[in-house]
Amino acid sequence: MVKRGRRATIVSAMSNIVHTACNRDCPDACALLVTVEDGRAVRLAGDPDDPVTKGFLCERTSRFLTRQYDPRRITSPLLRHKGELVEVSWDEALDVAAEKLLEIRERLGPAAIMHYRSGGSLGLLKAMPDLLFERFGPVTIKRGDICSGAGEFAQELDFGQAESHDLLDLLHAKVIVLWGKDPHTTGVHLLPVLRQAAKAGAVIVGVDPLRTRAAELCELFIQPRPGGDAALALCVAAVLFERGWADPSLGEWADGAEGFAALAASRTPQQWADLAGVPFDQAMSLAEIYGRADPAALLVGWGLGRRRNGAATVRVLDALGAAAGHIGVAGGGVSYYFGRRTPFDTGFVRGLEAAPRTLSEARLGAELLAANDPAVAALWVTAGNPVSMLPDAHAVRRGIAATEFSVVVDTHPTDTTDVADLVLPTLTLLEDSDVLGSYGHHWLRSSRQAVAPPPGPRHELEIVQGLAARLGLADVLAGTVDDWKARLTQTLSGDGATIAAMEAGPVRNPFVETVLYADKRFPTASGKASLITTEPELPAQGQEGFPLILMACSTPKGQSSQWSVEIPEGPPSARVHPDVAAPFAGQEVELVSHLGALAVRLVPDDAVRPDMVVMAKGGMLRDGRCANALISAVETDLGGGAAYHDEPVALRVIGGEA
Repeated sequence: MVKRGRRATIVSAMSNIVHTACNRDCPDACALLVTVEDGRAVRLAGDPDDPVTKGFLCERTSRFLTRQYDPRRITSPLLRHKGELVEVSWDEALDVAAEKLLEIRERLGPAAIMHYRSGGSLGLLKAMPDLLFERFGPVTIKRGDICSGAGEFAQELDFGQAESHDLLDLLHAKVIVLWGKDPHTTGVHLLPVLRQAAKAGAVIVGVDPLRTRAAELCELFIQPRPGGDAALALCVAAVLFERGWADPSLGEWADGAEGFAALAASRTPQQWADLAGVPFDQAMSLAEIYGRADPAALLVGWGLGRRRNGAATVRVLDALGAAAGHIGVAGGGVSYYFGRRTPFDTGFVRGLEAAPRTLSEARLGAELLAANDPAVAALWVTAGNPVSMLPDAHAVRRGIAATEFSVVVDTHPTDTTDVADLVLPTLTLLEDSDVLGSYGHHWLRSSRQAVAPPPGPRHELEIVQGLAARLGLADVLAGTVDDWKARLTQTLSGDGATIAAMEAGPVRNPFVETVLYADKRFPTASGKASLITTEPELPAQGQEGFPLILMACSTPKGQSSQWSVEIPEGPPSARVHPDVAAPFAGQEVELVSHLGALAVRLVPDDAVRPDMVVMAKGGMLRDGRCANALISAVETDLGGGAAYHDEPVALRVIGGEA
């Protein structure tokens, strides 16, 4: 019998339970209990004593053992020789890497070297390569953030920071609006809180172009046209101002209050609803529910920022929350992002301030190919699979292939390892040791090794320490993993949030209030909130010859390009409205954009609007499933995000015309 307890629990003489944390790119950052038998992980469970994880896991992590013990896992350094990747020793791999980097720096300067780090793993120690390459150069790095860049930038403009009310503050809300947020797929540990709030009487409303499973929680679910969210929010704002439901003190604590009111009044509510592609009665119901609630929480999904007007859309939602009087009150707020890095001591890396050059992450392929004086000759990729996950995947592949020397640190083969010159194997989440924050709640984690890795893979810190020694920078990264975990948490330690405390039980970020801006003071230059006063550009609807808009959305089957199930044979699914699918019944079909075509299997689904196509994100070129091969590399209006969800596409019979 297993004894209930928060930490490692003996199950039998040959098995035990190890407490660690999930470091994948997900808002939940779950506290994990790993059952280990004879050195092998045999079961994963959520920690029942954790206030967020509450004893269950998402489908992706529940299936992670399939990935952990995948026979295709990379366990030896691979060096390209005569066009093929062949196994080499760690000494040879790091010797070659150091020789190439030193030679390129000497010949072309450090700006000819680029370090690209993404969010495939969210542990704070994944920043150690940042430190090495900053001291070695500094070198070229990326700017912007493809996922949250637009929304974070928007909230920093409006409120001075991208931060959220405590997750459990939702229990004080009378209304909760899930605007573009799909918790069943992208944050399942929000669901128990929503259900508890609903049981206590809260009304839940959903807004999303795609009718997601969240609709089952909602008393009202509205499907605006793709990119029409800002217009719908302005419709609601117009009603608030017309009917006197807006906060009368708004101008006292928010700059731009009059300008936002004028913007909302620049069209009638009916006109705004028409622009949003929403029936007027539904828009009025939303205005009634949200405008008259006391209080209402607005939860903004990250997909809203992944459009050309992404930052402006989030800014309109911020301003709507302010105008409705839901800022600074328990059960209110406009919550987009939780500052997962802010409690940690990461000041030893200066980042953009130090870099001699930056390339746009959203346009990485084109900018790699266009870079000159100097060209990017060497690329080091950490915690990412940019070929699969960035827009215009083929251009990203060409850009990486055009470098003289590219290195990828990863656990499994990807589209990016396929084009790399050197591949270095690293640890999985069950083998790693790190510290983590979350972008979906305020609880902090310390992960620790639950099982030993197979011979070959190394901790990211050990990899860059081996490289640093060969580059004459051994002292820069000196220290054990535990030493660096302590350094990253030294400010937290004064508030009792030590590594030992995190490993003993739940620890909340001590630097964030449960309710933001209760005193109506904001960390902006003026001390006030700043409201948008100009109308956001409305993304174009389908173009001539390309009548549909493609949305490649998260799937419970995979975490970005890390799929937890075997990839099925045949083309990827493309969900469309039944009326759109009908003319293609029984025929082989491909999805076409300005960039190319991809064979798909049409799935009729009345949850999809007739003006859109929905696919799973995270497919790879190597599997013929990469939606990003069709998506143009376009930045969002602000924040350096990627406009993933605006691509005009068409369907056509393979061998025929659109």
